[in-house]
Amino acid sequence: MAIMEYFTPTHVYFGVGAEDQVGEVLKSYGAIKVLVHFGSGSVRRTGLLDDIEEKLRDAGIEYVELGGVVPNPRVSLVRKGIKLYESEGCDFILAVGGGSVLDSAKAIGYGVYGGGDVWDFYCGKRKVEGTAPVGCVLTLSATGSEMSDSSVITNDETDPTYKRGVNTDFGRVKFAMLDPMLTATVSKYQTACGATDIMMHTLERYFHQGYALDFTDELSFTLLKEVMKWAPVALGNPEDYDARANLMWCGSLSHNGLMAAGNSNKGDWACHQIEHELSAEYDVAHGAGLAAIWGSWARYVLEVDPSRFVKLGEGVFGESDPVKTIEKFEEFFRSIDMPTDIKGLGLNFDEAACRTAALGVTFQNARKIGNFKVLDTEDIFNVYMMASGLK
Repeated sequence: MAIMEYFTPTHVYFGVGAEDQVGEVLKSYGAIKVLVHFGSGSVRRTGLLDDIEEKLRDAGIEYVELGGVVPNPRVSLVRKGIKLYESEGCDFILAVGGGSVLDSAKAIGYGVYGGGDVWDFYCGKRKVEGTAPVGCVLTLSATGSEMSDSSVITNDETDPTYKRGVNTDFGRVKFAMLDPMLTATVSKYQTACGATDIMMHTLERYFHQGYALDFTDELSFTLLKEVMKWAPVALGNPEDYDARANLMWCGSLSHNGLMAAGNSNKGDWACHQIEHELSAEYDVAHGAGLAAIWGSWARYVLEVDPSRFVKLGEGVFGESDPVKTIEKFEEFFRSIDMPTDIKGLGLNFDEAACRTAALGVTFQNARKIGNFKVLDTEDIFNVYMMASGLK
């Protein structure tokens, strides 16, 4: 068994009005001029950005803004952010938004510190050795990027489009301000996508080969049940504080390393890699893409270790039949209007599309993915075929 490492240095401020401290907190880090990074404008429409600007002015902190982050954040905007940070003499990055904004902010931080082409970090040519400091005000419960070591960026300047991730402890932000009510304006669709993403971060860690700490398994079951309890409440009543608070905290804990603590490794992650090909090429919502893939992946790998599925089913549903456990997860996804196959994403995959996507995942047969079951191109092709109703 490996020695456990659990590193979560982010200072979390949780509760209604947490973001009101942003100016003073930035000042405590010595920030003089901040790059405020955000999305397509919702933070402006809700008044959040105006409030943050006021708090920065009150604290005597200068700022420059860069909006325009979209789901599956683009490297082209990251490059723009790096230039803006440097030309304006910034010394801190504040992400205001959801996981896409955070991922983009982290990438800007890597590029500022490391110089050169920031995409080198995402395609594996260079390793991240540091970052400009990043903090966040979170507006969406989903990716857990506010406490995780990960950042995923889409290269929109290549053909085909590539989506790649970096995992490094330099990606753990200095502080995260989590006001559950800032997520109340999120659409039902994005709320459901976020809930799915939270669940998948836990499921990806649960499925692995090697030693599994029972206590960590039990934490995983509880987190999954909490998401399935509160997501429908949030969808029915967006202003419900309990629903928003529980989903937000589940999102943070699902992806900060806790759900793999004590285990032999950090999990499988094949579903994420298989989904990334869909969101890179077809710009589907990440959570929806995960829901569309997971059931087919689960059926494909079930025979590797059915007991792992039995334990999951008993812990979450009181169900010992592995196949029924998979079906129950799919039933939940459908209950919150998430797809459970590729057609549900609005895509009509034929055999050729499945083959192309599988080759994309393995970088044209240059790698394998997964841990619970190691998958090669043919395996991934079969998962895509199953998810497309072709097998």
